[in-house]
Amino acid sequence: MSLQITNNNNYVTASAFPNLYITRKLNNMNEAKAFKEEQEDWIKLYHKTLKGIEVIINIQKQVQDIIRIAEETNTTITEMEQTILQASINN
Repeated sequence: MSLQITNNNNYVTASAFPNLYITRKLNNMNEAKAFKEEQEDWIKLYHKTLKGIEVIINIQKQVQDIIRIAEETNTTITEMEQTILQASINN
């Protein structure tokens, strides 16, 4: 607020009226601050989402490794069964 001082009949009065330039600047600063906070919130959410996606990718890789190991184990067991069956037939 700006003050305007006038002198009337030995009385000093100060009329207060808003300075539109300062008010507009303060509003713009408040809007900029709010926008910055909103942007920071979105950035935090973006990074959190990226970390979540990285976790999902790592889990998918682990599942693929487990499936590959299970297939190799299944193949080994099948080969062992065939060897045991051949040995029992031959004896």
